Amino acid sequence: MSDRFDTGMKTRREVLGDAHVDRAEANKTDFDLAFQTLITEGAWGTVWSSDGISRRERSMITLALLAATGNFDEIPMHIRATARTGASKRDVLEAFQHVAIYAGVPRANHALKLAKATYAEMEAASDD
Repeated sequence: MSDRFDTGMKTRREVLGDAHVDRAEANKTDFDLAFQTLITEGAWGTVWSSDGISRRERSMITLALLAATGNFDEIPMHIRATARTGASKRDVLEAFQHVAIYAGVPRANHALKLAKATYAEMEAASDD
């Protein structure tokens, strides 16, 4: 693999956690290998590995973009990642308020609903 892949895998593990990445890697097949390499190198090895902005800021931007474009399936994963990126609940709320104004209340409302459920799951897991 490339240096960018290795950097991406390291960053991906730091942001999403080993358990998440291990599950994703275990589910990788020959069919999606090229796609998984693409996102590891591009998203994680380039964008998320850049030192141009902080991981907290990147986390907020990512959540806002996911909500604004209606890509709701990845919001819980990125809410869980806030535990490692430093984005607070208030940061997430601020990002979703921007979504409400600039991309639409229904999308922000749905993203907020997903965030609330994910935070509740995270809190319940930490109580165990």
